[in-house]
Order: sequence, then C-alpha cells, then structure tokens
Amino acid sequence: MKIVIVGGGIAGIAFGIIMKKKGHQIVINERFNEIPLGGNAFMMHEDGLTILKNILGENCTIPGSDIDTFILKRPDETELNNTKMEHWQCIKRKDLVNTLLKYVDKSAIKYNRSFSHFLYDNTKAIAAVFENGEIEYGDMFVGADGCNSEVRQQLFGETIFSKVEVQEILGIVHDPELVSQLKGVFTKYQHPEKGISFGCIPFSDTELIWFNQFDVTLADKATATRDDLYLFTKEILAGFPPLVHTILDATDFSGSYLWNTKDFEPLSSFHSNNVVIIGDAAHVALPFTSAGTTNALCDAEELANQIENHIDLETAFTQFYLNRIDTLKEHLVLGRKLKQQFLMPDKNIENVEIPLIKKSIRKENKQTDVNKLEITYFTDPICSTCWAIQPQLKKLKTTYSNLDIKYVMGGLLPSWDNFDRGGISKPTDVMAHWEEEAILSGMPINNTVWVKDPILSSYPPSIAFKAAQIQDIDKAILFLRKLNELVFLEGANITNNEIIREAAFDSGLDANKLMLDYDTIAPELFLEDLDHTKNLNINILPTFIFTIEGVIKDILEGYQTYENFENKILKHYPNIVKNTILFSPEDLFKLHPVLTKAEITSLTINHELSATAIINNLLDKGFIKENKEDANVTYYSIAV
Repeated sequence: MKIVIVGGGIAGIAFGIIMKKKGHQIVINERFNEIPLGGNAFMMHEDGLTILKNILGENCTIPGSDIDTFILKRPDETELNNTKMEHWQCIKRKDLVNTLLKYVDKSAIKYNRSFSHFLYDNTKAIAAVFENGEIEYGDMFVGADGCNSEVRQQLFGETIFSKVEVQEILGIVHDPELVSQLKGVFTKYQHPEKGISFGCIPFSDTELIWFNQFDVTLADKATATRDDLYLFTKEILAGFPPLVHTILDATDFSGSYLWNTKDFEPLSSFHSNNVVIIGDAAHVALPFTSAGTTNALCDAEELANQIENHIDLETAFTQFYLNRIDTLKEHLVLGRKLKQQFLMPDKNIENVEIPLIKKSIRKENKQTDVNKLEITYFTDPICSTCWAIQPQLKKLKTTYSNLDIKYVMGGLLPSWDNFDRGGISKPTDVMAHWEEEAILSGMPINNTVWVKDPILSSYPPSIAFKAAQIQDIDKAILFLRKLNELVFLEGANITNNEIIREAAFDSGLDANKLMLDYDTIAPELFLEDLDHTKNLNINILPTFIFTIEGVIKDILEGYQTYENFENKILKHYPNIVKNTILFSPEDLFKLHPVLTKAEITSLTINHELSATAIINNLLDKGFIKENKEDANVTYYSIAV
C-alpha cells in the first residue's frame, strides 16, 4: 500500500517510519524546502518514550535529559509541591526530529509541497494536489499538518478554536553551570494572586528551556516584537526570585517567541473514507499538560497497529478513533482545568496540581463480572508477617492483575503503654520474633531498629499511608512498600517525619501535601480504619477478607502460602483472568526496583534459570547491585 503523508512533523515522520518497517511505501510531503527544525524543547512522557524505543529500537539513543522531580514554588520561594516524577524527559525538538530523520529514506521526503486539495474517485481520495502543481497518487492519505491543518479543514470544515486567554513566551539558555544546579528538575514559580508563572527545565548538560505564561488581560503582547520580549518578561516577572532573572539575562531573545495557547472541541471522527488525520491536526490541547508530542507518537503507533489488525481502512480508522478519543478528551479537560486554576490562583496548596499528564491506563483484560470478588487486606507498616508474605502477594497481583484489593490499616502498635501481645511487651521482645519470622519465611528482616531507635507506635506510618491514599491509591501502595523496605531491610524508624517525607517523594507522591494531610485529614481516615478493624473483630495481622457485593465469603488469617490465596480466589471467582508471568529478569527489576531473593524466586518460578543464576547474571551485567546489611539481610536493587 502506498501511503501519502501530508506534513513532515514528528507525527508524520514517526508514522512513516513505522509503516515503512511494515513493508508499505511512504511519501512524506513537506511544505517547506527542508524539514523545519524550529521550536524549542518539550516534555515527553513515558508513553511517548516507550513508543520511540519501539520505533527506533530498544538500544537507540533518545536525545534529551531525564526529569525526575517537579518543584512548584511561589515567587517568595515558598515551596508548594515537591514530587518525584514518573519517567519524563525534556527533549529539544530539533534533536528529536534529526534522530527520527536518520530512519527515513531521503527519497521518501518531497519538499516545497504545500497542500492544496485531494483528487477523488467518487468519495475515495486518489491523489493529493499541492500548490506548486505537483500531484502524489496513493492508496491512503494522512493529514499530519499540524494545528492549522488544511487537511482537517477540507474534511470537517472550519475549526473553531477556543479564545486565547493565556500567552506563553519561550526561550533557551546555554549555561552549563546554571544547568548543573537545576539538573533533573522541572522548576515552576506560580504567582499567588495573578495568572503569571515561570518555569524552567534542563534538556541537556548545557541548555535549558524556560517559559513565561501570563493572563492576556494583564498584558496582551500578541504583537510584541522579539526585541520587546526581554523588557516585557523582566517587567511582568519583577517580583520573581533572582534565579528567574539570571535565566532571563542569559537568554538570547532572538530565538525566543510568543505562543498563543488555544484548543478546540473533540472531533466526531478522525477520518473520511481513506483520509485520516493525526497529531495536532486531529486534536490540540492546551500546553499545561505537556501532552502534545506524546500524543502525536501515540497516534502514530495506534493508527499503524489498527491498519495491520484490520483488512479495510474504514474499520481501522474507526477503531483508531475509538481507542484514542477518551484519553484525548481527558487531556483536553485537564488542560482547561489547569488553565482556570492558572487564571484564578488558589492560595490553598491542596488544590495545586502538577501540570502534566499521567501515565495512560491500559484497558485490556478488565473484568466485567457482576459478582466480582473484593479482598480487604488488614495490615500494618511494621507487621513482620505482612512483610513475610510479600513474595506471595507480588505473585498474586502479577498473576491476577485485575484483583480488587483494598488496604486497611489495622493499628498493630498504639504505644508500649500496657502493651502485651503474643508475649511481646517491650521493643526488645520484637527482635526475637522478627528473627524467627525471617527464618520461617525466607524474607530477610533487619531487627536492629528495636535496639538503636525503637519504634514507639505504628500509628504515624499508618496515618501517613492514609494521607498517601488521598492522593493516589497505586502510589500509596508503592509508598507502603517503601516504608516496609526502610524498616525491614534498612532498620529505619519509619515514624520519623523526614523519613516519611522522603519515602513519599521516592514513591512519586507530593511530599508537601502528604505531610499537610498527615496533620489534618489523614488521622480521621485512620480512625475509620481502626473502627472497621474493631467492628470485624480482626485480631490477627495480616487478615484477608473475601467479599462479593459486600457479603463476606471467606477469611484468611496470618501467614499464608500462595496456594492458599489462589484456592480462595478461584473458589469464589472462577472466571477471573489469569496472566502468564513472562517478565524478563531486567523487566522484573524495572517494575520492582528493590527485591529479595524470595521475591525473585516467586516471580520467576517458571523461568528456566534459578533465582540464584538470575541474580548472578544481573550482578555480572551491573544491572542490579547487592545490598548487604549483615549476614542475614541481603536484598537487590536496580543499578541502572
């Protein structure tokens, strides 16, 4: 099949590379006399990075700089948000385009072709006609000609864009010393009362991109010349900290430009017969989400997949639209929500959101059973048996990924006042119990915390978990795991506020918000968990209660084998989808950066190599490192 692509941007080039690899003939038509390399830099999400690796090969070098932290501040340096980010990268547009062009045959790109119209045979397009009079015949046509797409206009009529309420000035600074101070961090300053912000992001070891967003009612600079931009930014950002003005003073404003931010309502379709549009031609969201380039790559991959999966283009294009439109609508809504928050700042930091899209949620294999099984897991951050069953739980969640497991804090240790449980009445009594648990389960346990810095109550980390749940259920579970690792592997006192804050950050949570909720909302939520535990007479941790539509069907208490868990699940939920564990050892550590040998054994039981061989192999490669607290506490963590 011959595919004619209108537009030589990232969406068009990426789609062309994919379809060329699938054996199709491609022609990319660019209206300029070369592929435009303008534009500054952008943030790319993990979804886009994954697609790039699929397109270019796993060992390809993707340009840019990893960004692992987001910090939001007021102009007076008051910190509102400090969050670990999930796999973002800042990339200079020129560098990405040049990387993609290495995978395109030069003869496949035709220049000086500004799109005019299509030639049709009845309702089917047979050729694209360009303003220079040239004609390109083909079987399928793709409009990847950007926000002001001529192809979109011809298919669906004039586009009604939203009113421009926010403008954005962008610039680039070349300053290795300055960049080294900001490495890996997306820093943003937000005015507390006006729609004015400044952000900066490094995209190499020597360069960073900055942006100044502002409410157009404060100063409409739509006609500003580049010479005016420096004076304007200095004026509107007058109350911002010295770092901002150091960046502005180091900027060559001849390369800066002003952007009118706008979007448009979702289209009812992305195609007409054998013509389809992708990227900004099909959808435009406001820049607050940093979703544009990621969505362009997602479009390219999804469209290519649907063409391969269906015999006719009509079905492929329809499915492409259906698979993409919900996510695109979410990004559109998020962009507009963030814009309103920007235009009408809220001094309450609970309402300050990170201006970035989240990782897409795959929807394969979702259970639709009416009588779906729910498991309530009563646990505690310092419960050694809860730690001992981690291999079983990890395998269970991996094998049955759509299990609904609800976490409830059971309140194991209120304090040591009048405490007597299972022969334990003081901190040093716990040492022998934990040592015995380690021997019986095979999970390493560091019991030194009970001598060097005894935990006086398990309530503080339990309340912290409830605070984490307010933000994100999945990240809260990662946070609980991090607390477990700190106390059971490193012997840390996880009631310490700084340790809690650091664990929250490492789990991708907003640490500032978590500590605020920890002092305000979370204690009440924890009391609800305690009441729930008391009402069900839960006296053993862990306890697992299996319910269907609120009716208790089964209970498991204390340490359990994997078989015990699986038998209960299949007894009450026989139609649940079972996944085959096919992780490579490397992928296993990418999913779980810290693992014990017992966990590796559980998750690779069907692997042809033993856990010991897997560990040794990854150690030899330098992919993981061994952490050895003492003779009895050894665990492994990803090194790259």
